[in-house]
Amino acid sequence: MITTKSKSYEEQVKLFAEHIKEAGAIVVGAASGMSAAAGYRHYYERDKDFVENLGDFEKKYGYHNSFDGFYYHYRTSEERWAFIARNLCMILDARTGQPYYDLSEILKDKNYYILTTNQDTQFSRIFSEEKISAIQGDWRYFQCSRRCHDELYDSVETLHKLNDAIGPDMIPRCPKCGAEMEPWVRSWVFLEGKKYHEEHNKLNAFLKKNMHKKVLFLELGVGRMTPMFIQEPFWDLTYAWPGAFYITINPRDAIVPDELKNKGMAIREDIAKVLADTRKIFSGEMK
Repeated sequence: MITTKSKSYEEQVKLFAEHIKEAGAIVVGAASGMSAAAGYRHYYERDKDFVENLGDFEKKYGYHNSFDGFYYHYRTSEERWAFIARNLCMILDARTGQPYYDLSEILKDKNYYILTTNQDTQFSRIFSEEKISAIQGDWRYFQCSRRCHDELYDSVETLHKLNDAIGPDMIPRCPKCGAEMEPWVRSWVFLEGKKYHEEHNKLNAFLKKNMHKKVLFLELGVGRMTPMFIQEPFWDLTYAWPGAFYITINPRDAIVPDELKNKGMAIREDIAKVLADTRKIFSGEMK
């Protein structure tokens, strides 16, 4: 039995590295805590990025993070799209966080797949799109707000144009029905069409191919808002598959159910530090 009870941080990281080395397949599940570990906390906090990029919106509308700004009820579509353009350009133009580079080095010689609820494109900058399933959408795409047809459209160029200057006649509209477009991310009108199902099909194909191997389910930064997309399926599969093991890394919400006490491990530390130190173990910098 492997347990982290009473183990030091150094011992936990070494155990984590051993599980990576021994795994026949690794399924990474990453949520907002991974973005926070990379330094991007504006989604839920009034951090430096929020103040520098969205401070004028805060003064005008009164919200204190970009999540509340996205779901705020603006008086006009022009006001809403002014926020969307500024916010998404900030996200899409942001540097790639170091934890993503560290994770890439840790996984580079392994058989792995990445499931993420993040929409910020950080994973797709480093990892192949074929190894990623973004199941909650992607800021790089627009959809019709009425979902009148099953097609997504590139958003990046339009967003930068809107961020430079916006007028009523510049609001993106559906080429089929004329309704306003909408960022392709989880919302009341989220399009669960062809692209959405492709993301799930890629993941399911990997799971089916590797289900009889020694599978490591690695959870990074899943909080309590949406445990049903990554955390709970990881628990179920770890419990059901004889060769599976579950590791969660989260400074605040690392949970291992009693049913997985012999097949799970919680590292309640900063994700960025754990990944950086694990990379050092693999490179020989840390013994």
